[in-house]
Amino acid sequence: MKKVFIIAEAGVNHNGSIKLAKELIDIAKEAGADAVKFQTFKTESVISKNAKKADYQKQTTDENESQFDMIKKLELNLDTHRELISYCNQKKIMFLSTPFDHESIEMLDSLGLKIFKI
Repeated sequence: MKKVFIIAEAGVNHNGSIKLAKELIDIAKEAGADAVKFQTFKTESVISKNAKKADYQKQTTDENESQFDMIKKLELNLDTHRELISYCNQKKIMFLSTPFDHESIEMLDSLGLKIFKI
């Protein structure tokens, strides 16, 4: 029987915090996941500066903050990706990500990810 490959979804639940992202990796590993998946995007490529927040977003975030600014806080840069990939390697859990734009695909490819979730 083949083993099921389990992916823990971290997404943007790190809220822009490397410390919280590492905690999510630790929890995924402790739960027995084979991989932990984040989201990779360049805010400028996926969100209009004029986009309004959805009502549910307004309920849990600063109502006066734009959707662009809210999403920008969740963006992981190249150095953060490197740090999280290194941390995953130390913990022996695969780092995965969903790229949302061409620049993010190129970045993940340059970091040596063997697979992406599309």
